[in-house]
Amino acid sequence: MPLKSFKPVTPANRYKMLPGFDEITKSKPEKSLLEVKKRSGGRNNQGRITMRHIGGGHKKKYRLIDFKRTKRDVVATVVGIEYDPNRTCRIALLEYKDGTKSYILAPSGLTDGHKVEAGESVEPKVGNAMPLKNVPLGTAIHNIEIRPGSGGKIARAAGQQAILASRDEGYAFVKMPSGELRKFHQESYATIGTVGNRDHMNEVSGKAGRTRWQGKRPSVRGMCMNPVDHPNGGGEGKSKSGGGRQHLKSPWGHTKGQKTRRKHKNSTFIVEDRRKSKRK
Repeated sequence: MPLKSFKPVTPANRYKMLPGFDEITKSKPEKSLLEVKKRSGGRNNQGRITMRHIGGGHKKKYRLIDFKRTKRDVVATVVGIEYDPNRTCRIALLEYKDGTKSYILAPSGLTDGHKVEAGESVEPKVGNAMPLKNVPLGTAIHNIEIRPGSGGKIARAAGQQAILASRDEGYAFVKMPSGELRKFHQESYATIGTVGNRDHMNEVSGKAGRTRWQGKRPSVRGMCMNPVDHPNGGGEGKSKSGGGRQHLKSPWGHTKGQKTRRKHKNSTFIVEDRRKSKRK
């Protein structure tokens, strides 16, 4: 999907790169698959801010996505590709023979009129879902279940794909988008193909207002604050002596660069770390 550039008639248009929406074939969502999405403004039930930099934004409703592909061995027809304001990729509206409709994540190459199916004996083509034990080795997959029946959790963002590398003793070894090699139960379902809207990573909003439309408030660097407001605050200018530059922290004490994975809870499902080093 190509991105649109604009003539620099305003400062916001100079570097703006927005999606062309060429693949969108259906402008209005399916009402039966919508839910109200309430906004918290980053506040808890006491009205206190517990998540910074959240607030405002355009109204949006949540689209119910069938991550589990619950209707098995039933052919569905793609009746439209839609924009989803809640995620980076596009979604595809499916209609089954009995009239039931559902949304799935739209992989690259899926268009109106395509037939898709989920089940153990389906053909490994784009948009079909099947257990990892039946997926051909080397195939690009997305929307992978961590546990069988839990619904797809892995590789769901725009342009993401994982590669099925091998199988052994009831497990499938999958190379993740991060480069990590992880094993999944071979009964876990995955969808064939790469998630669409690959150019999302190259989008440039062009102005701060567009970020506010997304519900994101401004973020101020800790170095610009006073010591009372942030561990990195204070100092005369960019101080190298007592201005918070020695031990860079967040307001909650995490040092920049600190590992966020729990040290003494190594996952037995990670075969090769994404940093290509021996895990401790």
